[in-house]
Amino acid sequence: MRLVWLILLIPFAAVAWVPFYNHTTPALFGFPFFYWYQLLWVPLTSLLTYLVYRTLARDSRDDG
Repeated sequence: MRLVWLILLIPFAAVAWVPFYNHTTPALFGFPFFYWYQLLWVPLTSLLTYLVYRTLARDSRDDG
């Protein structure tokens, strides 16, 4: 098993533990922390998924 797959656990862990971000402050552009923290993970998860994909694609290309 390639360890690069474990990178995808980061966003899961970041949003699965709700007491960590169940706050209203600090607000960002009028949005409570609870909302903007979750929305922040949407592009971050996409970026991490892309990085894992590119790493696995490169590894499979090098293998043969």
